[in-house]
Formats: sequence, C-alpha cells, structure tokens
Amino acid sequence: MVDILRTRTQALGQVDECSALLQFKESFAIKKSVSADPLAYPKVSFWKREGDGNRSNCCSWDGVECDEDFGHVVGLDLRSSCLYGSINSSNTLFRLVHLQRLDLSDNHFNFSQIPSRFGHDLSSLTYLNLSNSLFSGEIPSEISKLSKLSTLDMSLNYQKADDSFPLKLTKANMRSLVQNLTAIKQLHLSQVEMYSSVPDILVNASSLTSLKLANCGLNGEFPIGIFHLPNLEVLEVEGNSNLTGYFPNFNRSNNLLKKLNVASTNFSGMLPASIGNLHSLNLLDISYCKFSHYLPSSLGNLHSLNLLDISWCHFYPLIPSSLGNLTQLNYLDMSGFYDVPNNNSTGQLVSEYSLSWIANLTNLYSLLLGSTKFRGKFPSFVANLTQLSFLYLENNKITGQIPSWLMNLTQLTTLYLWGNNLQGAIPRSLFQLKNLKFLHLNSNSLSGQVEFDQFSQPQKLKYLRLSYNKLSLKIITNLSATIPQLRALELNSCNLTEFPEFLKYQSKLQELQLSDNNIQGRIPKWVWNATRETLLILNLSSNFLTGFDQNPINLPWQNLYDLDLGTNMLQGSLPIPPQSIKYYMVGSNHYSGEISPSFCNLNHLQILDLSYNGLSGMLPQCLGNSSALGILMLKNNSFHGSIPHMCADDNSLKMVDLSYNQLQGKIPRSMANCTQLEFLNLENNQISDIFPSWLGALPALRALILRSNRFHGMIGKSATNHDFPKLCIIDLSNNGFSGMLPSNYLENWNSMKFVDKNQRSYFEVLLKSDGTSRYFYPYPYSITISAKGVELKYMKTPYLLRLIDFSSNRFEGEIPAGVIGNLRGLILLNLSNNTLTGLIPSSLRNLTALESLDLSRNRLSGRIPSNLAQLTFLAYFNVSDNHLWGPIPLDQQFGTFLEDSYQGNSGLCGKPLSKKCDSSILPPPSVFEEDEDSGFQIALDWYVVLPGVVSGLIVGVVAGNFWTSKNHEWFSEKFSRKRQPRGTRGRRGHRN
Repeated sequence: MVDILRTRTQALGQVDECSALLQFKESFAIKKSVSADPLAYPKVSFWKREGDGNRSNCCSWDGVECDEDFGHVVGLDLRSSCLYGSINSSNTLFRLVHLQRLDLSDNHFNFSQIPSRFGHDLSSLTYLNLSNSLFSGEIPSEISKLSKLSTLDMSLNYQKADDSFPLKLTKANMRSLVQNLTAIKQLHLSQVEMYSSVPDILVNASSLTSLKLANCGLNGEFPIGIFHLPNLEVLEVEGNSNLTGYFPNFNRSNNLLKKLNVASTNFSGMLPASIGNLHSLNLLDISYCKFSHYLPSSLGNLHSLNLLDISWCHFYPLIPSSLGNLTQLNYLDMSGFYDVPNNNSTGQLVSEYSLSWIANLTNLYSLLLGSTKFRGKFPSFVANLTQLSFLYLENNKITGQIPSWLMNLTQLTTLYLWGNNLQGAIPRSLFQLKNLKFLHLNSNSLSGQVEFDQFSQPQKLKYLRLSYNKLSLKIITNLSATIPQLRALELNSCNLTEFPEFLKYQSKLQELQLSDNNIQGRIPKWVWNATRETLLILNLSSNFLTGFDQNPINLPWQNLYDLDLGTNMLQGSLPIPPQSIKYYMVGSNHYSGEISPSFCNLNHLQILDLSYNGLSGMLPQCLGNSSALGILMLKNNSFHGSIPHMCADDNSLKMVDLSYNQLQGKIPRSMANCTQLEFLNLENNQISDIFPSWLGALPALRALILRSNRFHGMIGKSATNHDFPKLCIIDLSNNGFSGMLPSNYLENWNSMKFVDKNQRSYFEVLLKSDGTSRYFYPYPYSITISAKGVELKYMKTPYLLRLIDFSSNRFEGEIPAGVIGNLRGLILLNLSNNTLTGLIPSSLRNLTALESLDLSRNRLSGRIPSNLAQLTFLAYFNVSDNHLWGPIPLDQQFGTFLEDSYQGNSGLCGKPLSKKCDSSILPPPSVFEEDEDSGFQIALDWYVVLPGVVSGLIVGVVAGNFWTSKNHEWFSEKFSRKRQPRGTRGRRGHRN
C-alpha cells in the first residue's frame, strides 16, 4: 500500500514538473541564429504533452534527466537549444525544485537579468551554466546561497554587436559571491564586470580545478596561494590590465596544471626556472605582461606544450635553444620580443642563427615572429615547417626576394610579410598555394609587373594587400569569372589611374583601399552597386576624384563604418553617411555649404574630420553632445557663430580642432566636463573671452592652442596646485592678455619639468576600436607654431615637443626666474612682443633641451647671461629690440647666431655686431659645467609654410642651419595590438 501511495505521489509530482517544462518551452521563441554551436538544434521542439505516444513521460524528453528513485527532474541540459526570450521571476523553471544540474548556455535570453529565485528555489543545484546566453545586469546576491555548487559558469555574457550590457558584480564583490561555495570545482566568470580584487578565500578552495576570470576589470594583487591549489588544472585571468602578480616557485605538486593564461595583465618579475616542473602544461600565454630578465631554459622541459605565447614581454633578448625540444607545439608567438620599450633589447637585431631551433618544431601550424627585428634573408628554417597554416613575419628587416620554396607549404592559409625590405618580383609560385586566404605584402620594396589574373589561382583568397611597394599592376578586362570573391582589397600607392573594372563583380567585398594613386574623375556607380550591402571600409584618399556618378545625397553603402575620402577634389555638399558610420574623414577637398542636421543622428560616430574644405554656416549644436565622438576636426573652413556646448553627458571627446574659422563668442563652460580631452585648438578665430582657467581641471589635456583670437585680461593665479597637470604645449600668442606672466600656472606644469624619454615618436590620440584593449585607431596631433618669424607646421607633432608661446600680448613685469628655470623639458620658449622688463634670468641656463628662445621686442635690460652659452641645443636665439647692454657671450651656439638676433640694443657689443667691446667690459673666459642632460639630443621634423616661397628651399634652410631633421613618411603608424598591418595614413587598425 505504501509503495502504491509513493508511486501515485511520484506520478503527481512528475506531472507537475512536466507541465512546468512545457510552460517553460512556451515562454520562448526558437531562433536557430542565436546559438553559436554549428550543431545547435532546438531540443524543446520535441517535447510533447501527455498522451502523445512515447513522448508522454517528460523523463524521456531530449535534455531532461530524472531521478531513478523518485522520478523528479534533476537535470536539464538545454545548451545550444536556439532559445530566444527572457527569464523572469515568474518562469515555471523555478518549480523544478529538485534540479541539480542546469545548463542554459549558448542561447539568447534577451539581456534579461538573472532572477534571484535561482538562489531561493533551486537550492539543490550542483551545476549551473548560464554562459554565453546574453544575460545582463547585476548578478543577484542570492546566487551565493547555492552552497552545493561544484560548477558555476556565467562567463561570456557580452555581445558588442548587439550593444549589450555585460553581467556585473559591482554592488557586492567577488568575495561575497564565492564565500559559501566550499565545494566549487569550476568557477568561470570571464567578462563579468566586477572591478574588484581576487578574494584570498579562494586559496582555501582545495577542490578547485578550473578558474576563469578573463576580462573582468580585476585589480589588486593576485593571491599567489591559488597557484598551489592541489587540483588546479586551468587558470585564466587574461585581459585584466590592473591585476598585478607574479609566479611562485612551482613544485612538483603543481603537475596537474594544464592551462595558464595571464596575458594582458600587470604580472611581473622573473619567470622562475621551476616552471619547468609543470609537465602537464599544454597552454602558456604570458603575452603583454611585464615579466623581465631571461627566459629560463627549463621551458624546454614542457614537452606537452601545444601553445606558447611570449609576445610583447620585457625579457632580455636571449632565447634558450632548449625551446627546440617543444616538438608538440602547434602555436608559437614571439611577436615584439625584441622590440619592447625600455628593455635591454633596444637596438638588438636577431638573425636566423639565433632562431634556428625553430626548425625542430615540425608540428607548428602558427608561427608569429612579427616585430622581432629579424634581419637578413628570408628565414630558411621556415621551409622545415610543412604543417604551417599561419606565418607572420611582418615589421622586420627581412631583405632579398620572397623564396619560391614557399609553394611547398601547401597548408598555408595566412602569409603576413608587410613592413620589411623584400625586393624583386612576387614569385608566380606563390599563387600555387591553393589554400591561401590572407596575403599581406604591404610596405616592402617589391617591384615588377603583377598580372592580376594570377590571383585567380588561389581560389580561396579572401584578403589581398599589396600597398606601398614599387609594383605595376596589369589589370586585364573580363576578369569577373576568374578572380575569387575577395573580402578585402588594398592597393594603395600602386600607380592606378582608374578603378579596376573587376570590382563590378566583387559582391562580398568588405574593405576597399585605393588611396595614394592617380585615379581621376568621378567614382563610377558600378563601384558601389555590387558592394552596397557588404562594404564596411572605404579609403579613396589622396587621389584626384571630383565626385560621384549621379552624386548621391546619401552614401549608398548601408553598413559602412570607415570612410576616408580625404585629399581629393570632391565638390558639392557633404554626402550623408549611413547610421553605421564610425570614422568619417573627408578633409582637404572642395566641399561647400553647411553641415546637415542629419549628422546629429549618427550615434556611433567617433571621428569627424571635415578640415580644409569650404564649409560655412553655424555648427550644429548637437556636435559636441555625441557620447561616442572622440575626434572633431573642423579646421580651415568658414564656420561662424558660437562654439556648440560640448560634453553635456558621458563623452569620449579627446581631440577638438576648430582653428582657422570665424567662430565668435566664448569657449562654452560645458567643456569642463570633457574629462578625456587631450588636444584643444581654437587658433585663428574671433573668440572674445578671458583665459579659460577652468580647463585646468581636465586631467588629460596636453595641448591648448588659443593663438590669434581676442582673448583678453589678466590670467591671474592658479586655482589649485594641480591645474593643467599634463600640459606640454600652450600657445596664447597674438591675443590681448595683460598683467604679469602667470607664474603660478608655470609652476604647476610638471610635464614641462623634465625631458620625457618615452619611446613614442609622436603625440597621438588613441581611440579604442572593436571593444578590446588591443585594438586602437591612432590619430596624430597637427599644429602650427611660429619660430624665426615663419610658420612651422607639424602634420605630426613630435612627442618630445614642449612649447610655451606667450608672444604678441601685453604681458608686463619681470620674467619669473625661479619658475621658468624649472621647465627643463622646454624645446621652444617665445615671450616676444610684450612689455616685459627686468633682466634675462640666468636660470634659463637650466633649460638644457631648449632649441628656440625668442625674447625680442620687449623692454628687457642688463646683460645677456654668459651661462646661456651652455645651451648646446639652442638653434635659434632672438633678443632684438630690447634695452640690453654689454658683451655678447662667446663660444658654443652663440657663434652661430646672426646680427639680426641682437639688433635694436644699442648697448650690446661683440661678434657678430660691428660694435667692438671696450676692454673694461670684456667677459671672463667661459667656464662650462657638465650637465646631466647634456648628452640627450632632440631631433625635430619641421615642415615650413611661407606664402610665396618654395617650401622645399625653406625646409633645406631650416634643417641645414638650426634644426636637426629626419625624413619620415607623412603619417607613421603605431598600433597597440599584435600582428597589425601598417597602413598609409597612420590611423588604421583593422583586422585581417
């Protein structure tokens, strides 16, 4: 009788649970596209109500597991089941109170929040997997009540394409979540936004086998005791840039560890020799960390290793040949190993001999040696690696020809050779690689004629980049049937005179770059007909284009996000881009008219560059309020009216250049909210305002240029001791400022007090791209300054430049000697054309990096301090039109200055003036002191603009007489991610 009652009770309970499952099923739509697994299928589609044959018992349903004794539903496996919809607190899932295992991963729960009832009603859970299912919001604190959990996986609930919000753990912290999980074995919270430290209580989680906390915003020091957990097999904390830590000495009890990934963290210190004890390790990724000293030879003991990534670390440039013992390696990345700032490898070049051990790694399918300063011929050890699929040798010093034996690497899909000095023709044998998908040969010295029909042989070819060589392309007609459907085509600087006709048939093209060619006339309609829905990136800059066929008001590409039409001859109104646009660059054209209000609706716009056109009218007030906009370049147009309010809400604004317009009024006070602003240029407008001291609170501002406006009044005292903390460049010239020089401000400008030996070449704004820290879109500062009475234009501003220009105002009083002498990093100081009085401070001698000093047209008196002759880099000096007297200093740089530097000072004497000094006032012999900074030489690149003068002659005169110059490309490119192809304009960071 008891058994009968139990059976009836079980049946009733099972009926209730089956009903709950059916209602759960009905709460979702089925969308096959929402699950990433190629084998995904909708399991719930096979669930049927009672009475439908053999499907009446829900314990037999796909994905459902029942207890054998009582018939309760104890397991529900619906991973990759194509479910789309939300789970709320009323969902019938929570009636399954006997559940022990629940897997809902790889579905789409529509960014709904995880209900707290998981912790209340499903207290028997030992396994909970909600990963990759697009939950969002705060993880409920009730999850911590699931004390029986052995697996908790909430990782990867983030999808940028859908602008989703990630899961968060910010109201509580990680400690409160895991403190009750005493039986935890697998804790996976990657991409959960938590911004907390790793709790040290995990040191006691003796059952833990897998800990995945990648890209969580973790900070603090990683508890070293976690490395010693007896059962730990997987440790992944990559992508937490503020997480510090170091590796312990690994004893033999750590033998279970299989995956160790701390990439892109702040881990540092030595790599211990005991790492060779981790004999089970098959993955080691320490890339983009701060490990230093030497790589231990014991790494060669890790015979199970399949993946080794030591790229972009700080190791000394000596790689042990014992790595040749790692014969199971499939993936080896040493990119940037010899090219890391501030390590002892600076200048070290690596040869084939030092890497010859790679020939032993015959199982490699990925070899990445980009930016390793490899020199010499194409490395012959590559010929041994017949299993290679991916070969990256970009940005090195490889010379000679591309070897024909590459055709023997029949598995090769990706070949990156850009940024070397490869010469000769592209071998025809290269096109016999039937599996080749990515071919990147940009920025070499390859020459000869390339017949484009050769590219029809590798039918899998998707990405072709041949820019910046010496190639001549022969593109025959009727290629439509043979050229494969490309995803990216880059033919910058390939001497093209017209659009390749085969583009008519490229219906899958996502990226097209044809800049720096000689293409003339209009952009034909057939260029966009085939790519209307597919094209994402278009660069036609630096050609001779005049417009579009049929001149569309709206650009035809529906999903375009990167457009560069700069430096052409385009006319008419600005074409309106699609909603998807991020980068809109049409500078240096002949566009006219006003900015359409439609630009206010571009919510993803990050760069707007309309510089050097004929645009007019008032600026739309919406321009400064876009939360995405990072760069606003409107210089050299005819805009008038007031500057729009900027940064009212959350903002990303880093660069604003409104120079050379006719803007009036005041600087909007809302700019005090632009906390990321680095560069502000308002020169050559009609702005009437007092000094914007409130900009001093901006923590990132490096360049402030207000020259040639109608600013007025005294600058006054600094409000705090921290105003303009990062200011490197300030130009207030040609205004109406009055009163004393702002010594309080000068005292605060700490970035001008030392010679910055940072390895960066140029000032650049870096915009994050693609949502990860390794992808950046660099954009250089461009400024115009006055020196030696001419305008010097920097298309890229050297990172070492430190500049103060207060010339052509009404400043009075003395030059603050004690303050000005502390600005040891100054390169240019211009105080000319004011009414300054008193002596030239001898403390200027401390400015050992100074190259240009202009104190002309003031009322300075006394002698020229003889110790200024110790300024060994001083290339330009002007004290004309003052009241100076006495002898001009002898020796060193003062022997190079012409008479113009001293005219208008009747009391001066000595060379180069014709007036000789009386013997009673001759200076004593010069005594020069050794300066600690005297060995640091600064070389600047100048681009000179003088109306009516041939600029090349002026460049020669300037560079030859007083500034050291170097030759550079018009834009250089610096990337913050590995394996990044260098583009032409220094701004591209695209994948592939």
